Amino acid sequence: MHNYSVRLATAADADEAMKCVILSRKFMASNGNPYQWNDSYPSKELILQDVEKKIGYVILDDKSCVIAYFAFIIGEDPTYKIIDGKWSSKSLYGTVHRIASDCVHKDVAKTCFDYCRTLISYLRCDTHECNQPMRRAMEKYGFKECGIIYLENGDPRVAFDFTA
Repeated sequence: MHNYSVRLATAADADEAMKCVILSRKFMASNGNPYQWNDSYPSKELILQDVEKKIGYVILDDKSCVIAYFAFIIGEDPTYKIIDGKWSSKSLYGTVHRIASDCVHKDVAKTCFDYCRTLISYLRCDTHECNQPMRRAMEKYGFKECGIIYLENGDPRVAFDFTA
C-alpha cells in the first residue's frame, strides 16, 4: 500500500504538474494513444486556472513530492449533458479530468478516485478510446462504461461513471 496524500494544488505546484503532463503525454503516445493530448493541452495556463478555481489537485508521495495532478469538478459538466448511451444516475456528480502522473508511481488513479469519493459518491470520467491504461484503471476501480460523449470541439470520448 502506498502512502500518498492529496491536496489542492497551488500556483507553486504548476511546474511539477506540467512535468507530470509531459511525462503522461509521452506515456500515452508510446502506449497507442498519441491522439488525446496535444502539445498544448493541458497547458500550464489551464493548470493555473484550475488552481484559481480551486479544482486542481496534486498527489504527493511520502516525501511530499508532487507525483500527479488532476482536476475535479463537482456539478454539471456541459460535455456530459448529451451522451450516446446512458448514465447510471441523474444524481449530482463529480467529474475527474486531466489525470497526469510521473509515470513511475503506481495506483495514482486509485488514489485520485478514492479522494474524489470522499467529496461525492457519484463520479464521472471520460477518456480517448485508445487510452487503454486509463480505461483499465477505471474499470479495475469499478467504473462502468456508459457510452460516448463529445467534447466542445466534437471529438468523441468514452464516458464512464462510478456509483458507490
